[in-house]
Amino acid sequence: MIPTSKADAQQRADQIRAFRTELELIELEKVISLDENQHTAITAYHDKFLAQLSDLFDVDISKREKQLSLGMKIASFLGALGLAASVFFLFYQFWGRFSTGVQVFILILAPMIGLALTMITAPRERTGYFSKLFGMVAFACFVLNLTMLGQIFNITPSHKAFLAWAVFAFILAYASDARLLLGAGLISLACFISAEAGSWSGMYWLHFGERPENFFIPAAVIFFVPYYFPHRQFSGFNLIFRVFGMLFFFIPILILANWGMISYIRLNNDTVEAIYQIAGFLFSAAAIWLGIRKNWNDVINTGNLFFVLFLYTKFYDWWWDWMPKYLFFLLISLTAILALLILKRLRKTGSDAGEEVSK
Repeated sequence: MIPTSKADAQQRADQIRAFRTELELIELEKVISLDENQHTAITAYHDKFLAQLSDLFDVDISKREKQLSLGMKIASFLGALGLAASVFFLFYQFWGRFSTGVQVFILILAPMIGLALTMITAPRERTGYFSKLFGMVAFACFVLNLTMLGQIFNITPSHKAFLAWAVFAFILAYASDARLLLGAGLISLACFISAEAGSWSGMYWLHFGERPENFFIPAAVIFFVPYYFPHRQFSGFNLIFRVFGMLFFFIPILILANWGMISYIRLNNDTVEAIYQIAGFLFSAAAIWLGIRKNWNDVINTGNLFFVLFLYTKFYDWWWDWMPKYLFFLLISLTAILALLILKRLRKTGSDAGEEVSK
């Protein structure tokens, strides 16, 4: 069966390469021995299938191709950054020499050209490197567009610019299958929702970062989007949604667990910090459990990261001021070793349970 997305096609190509390597080892150990006709049939089938995947999705069918693809991704990212910076400084270098009409024309035209190039190259280029490059430059031009137009016409700054940036980033991300642009769109969307929530409470929108709890709403929305609307046709989009949703949730909790005075909760600071410290432990542990249950490695790793952060910040609060530094770091080391032993035991238990089920 031919995969329907590049991510699935790449996974299938990796499985074929792993199968070939494992088959060689099994035959060297004389566990099984295939005759020449069987070898020829399997090899011919895999070669034909890999050729189809390469024609349809341009997947990496060898380790060397995968290494080169990584280098191309890095080059594409650096090229996009360099081109965006070049456009930015070019604007500022000659900006004062242009009339207002020319300035407005350039600002409107630049992101439109970037969007057009992205839309044109995306369906024609299977690798997607150039479409992603054009997409990132178009997004940078669009951000510069709204910023400069606001300065030219002395428009009062508004948090609705975040919404415009988010929409444009999403259009580019889905057109070019670019996770970096999706991340930019999610950040813009989270900032807009947070600022909007802050304005409902009577706060000026520029101070939305002073109330970290405003990010809980976009965090929940972003995290559950791939659960109800899975992005099977896009590589890594589900992961980006989940990870960014967790970041927008746990970072505010981590901040409030140490600075309770900026919370909406009208209790004394120590009580607020204690509430968020407990919430941090509970939700990070729940994230690890959910990741194990759903087989989401990204959720497991992010949950582990924040559980450790919450644990070590508590260690700092409890013992840093009065405990000798060598003893403090020794305690950190012993805690890490204890965590390794617990995780090793859990891993062994899970492996034994899997063997029992297979029997």
